[in-house]
Amino acid sequence: MADIAGIDPSAAPVGTVCLDCEAVDGWWFHLRRCAQCAHIGCCDNSPAAHARAHFLETGHPIMQSFEPGESWCWNYASERYVRCPALAEPTSRPMDQPAPGPAARVPANWRSLLRVTP
Repeated sequence: MADIAGIDPSAAPVGTVCLDCEAVDGWWFHLRRCAQCAHIGCCDNSPAAHARAHFLETGHPIMQSFEPGESWCWNYASERYVRCPALAEPTSRPMDQPAPGPAARVPANWRSLLRVTP
């Protein structure tokens, strides 16, 4: 299925971690998945907010939660929740993959390092 208004249900993630955080030995709070290209980025509360950075860099507006049990989608362009069709697997990080993560890089004071979003 082709890209439809920022969503390509056939695009599949290449992993289950924020590759941008991995590249700099960073850590994340929660993960988000681009509904257009399936890039995995960290949420706005994470220190680096890579999902939003992906939107700003690519213009891909819609991110879906990549957390187990969540399927909601957020449109960065309109700053609103939107409906998403079912996306290609995997649709979340594995249950045994911790959040925040990766466990070995999460500092003891991680709560105080979260970004506060309005």
